Amino acid sequence: MSVAGVAAGRAAGRTRRPVRRWATSYALLTPALLLFGVFVLYPLVQAVRISMTNSTGIGQPEFTGLANYARMARDPVFWRAAGNTGLLALVSVPTSVAAGFGIALLLRDRLPGRGLFRALFLAPYVLSGVVVAMAGRWIFDQNVGIVDRTLTALGLPAPDWQSDGGAAALSVFVVLFWARTGLVVVLYLSALQGLDRDVLEAAELDGASRWQRVRHVSWPLLRPTTFFVVVLMVIEVFQTFDVVRVMTAGGPAGATEILVTYAYAQGFQARAEGYGSAIGVVVFAVILAATVLSWRAQRDAEEVA
Repeated sequence: MSVAGVAAGRAAGRTRRPVRRWATSYALLTPALLLFGVFVLYPLVQAVRISMTNSTGIGQPEFTGLANYARMARDPVFWRAAGNTGLLALVSVPTSVAAGFGIALLLRDRLPGRGLFRALFLAPYVLSGVVVAMAGRWIFDQNVGIVDRTLTALGLPAPDWQSDGGAAALSVFVVLFWARTGLVVVLYLSALQGLDRDVLEAAELDGASRWQRVRHVSWPLLRPTTFFVVVLMVIEVFQTFDVVRVMTAGGPAGATEILVTYAYAQGFQARAEGYGSAIGVVVFAVILAATVLSWRAQRDAEEVA
């Protein structure tokens, strides 16, 4: 074989290698892409389609365009549910992030029983949401709950957790905080253990106090983790259903109604599938917008740094 033939064969081999790698990559991705398409993309497309009809789940629905979205703009219950959801996100996300980071700092040291504490913090997250909600409902029951019994024994007034709107909202927040913070602790703890020890030791040798090392060294290095945790917690809040549904069912008088529970009530109880789907599409759009904005803010911060 001539030199030119050998060179041509090698060039063809180099061309085939990227093609094989490309084919192998897509072959490995195909199962995940199929699952994504069947369980995420297809239901999303169907939800958008149904949101533009007057579907009730019975008979042939009629196309109504954006009528359900226009109805949303005039619906005071929707706006109250949206306000409750936004308030829950504004309160619970920073609280869970701050508490999770603080607890992770405490557990980073080699404390006795550290593994047990990790399991205790993560247990509410890995348990079924219904189980956590039932436990919360029992704890905050205004008749036989342990909280009211303890307050009564101490001579303090016991809130009416099921009939007072503010008390019901507080009980939901406490249970969600208990259920979500464990995951934040585990994520931050893993990130803290992965930090470069030389950087922390250098800061200590330079005379930085423990608080200064946390504020000026550990916290800035954990920006990617914080970004991931914030996005994850925002998604968790907007997808919250089981805890609110089991504990309060959105009551009393809509005080704990959030977007997902309202979408469920419209779609499955009021049989307004079109309107319920429209609310679900809005929830998806808000989650997507929050994720994109957070990602852009994180990217801009990294570019400035």
